[in-house]
Amino acid sequence: MSNAAAPATEGPDRSEAPAHVAIIMDGNGRWAAARGLPRAEGHRRGVEALRRVVRASHELGIRYLTIFSFSSENWSRPASEIGDLFGLLRRFIRNDLASLHRDGVKVRIIGERDGLESDICALLNEAEELTRDNTRLTLVVAFNYGSRQEIAKAAQKLAREVADGKRDPATIDAETLGTHLDAPDIPDPDLIIRTSGEQRLSNFLMWQAAYSELVFVPIHWPDFDKAALEGAIAEFARRERRFGGLVAKTAS
Repeated sequence: MSNAAAPATEGPDRSEAPAHVAIIMDGNGRWAAARGLPRAEGHRRGVEALRRVVRASHELGIRYLTIFSFSSENWSRPASEIGDLFGLLRRFIRNDLASLHRDGVKVRIIGERDGLESDICALLNEAEELTRDNTRLTLVVAFNYGSRQEIAKAAQKLAREVADGKRDPATIDAETLGTHLDAPDIPDPDLIIRTSGEQRLSNFLMWQAAYSELVFVPIHWPDFDKAALEGAIAEFARRERRFGGLVAKTAS
C-alpha cells in the first residue's frame, strides 16, 4: 500500500483504516413509514443497528466512533417522539452500559446538558464515569448537540478569558479555538457517514470535519450493519486526497 501523505497540519493520515468514524444515523422514521410502522419502532430498530455498529467498529479496528444521537434542533419534533427518543436513551444506557463496560468501551458525551431532565444527566454522567478507564473503543455520543452552538460556546470561553485579562486576543488562532471545543482530546473524524441518502452535515462536527471524507449511503439507519460499514470504509480507502496541492491516496 503506497500513500503520499500530507503534512500533519494539513489533514489526517490515510495510510491505515480510519481511526475515527462519525455517523449521522438518519432514516429511522422513513424506515418505519415504508413498512407501515410507527416512528417509535423505527427508533427502536435504530438502537439495534447501533449495537451492531459498535461491535463491528471494534472488530474492524476503529478506535473512535461518534454517533449523532439527538440534535439540538430535534426539540422541534412532536413531544411524543421526543419522549420516545429519551425513553430509548434511558433503556439503552440501563440495558447496555454493563456490556459496553465489559467490552472495554469508553463512553464520552458531547453537547449541552443544561436543561435536560435530572435522570438523563445522571445516566450520562454514570456512563462516562463507569467507563472512563476503558481503552478498546471510545464511543462518543453527540446528545443535544449542535456544531454551531459548540463553536459559539468555545468563542464565548475565549472572550471571557480576554475580558478577564487572562488572554491576549492576538494569541487566538484555529488551534486555540479547537482546544475549547467539547472534546479537544479526541482526534477529528477521518470518515463521516450519513445514512438514508441525505447529503449534508446538518450541524454535526462542522469544525472537526474540515478534512474528513464524507460518504453518503442510501440505506436507512435501521438496516445499517457491519457490511454497510465495511462498504463505507472501502469507499474511504479508494479516495484520492489533495491537501494544499499534495496527493494522499490509500489503495487496497
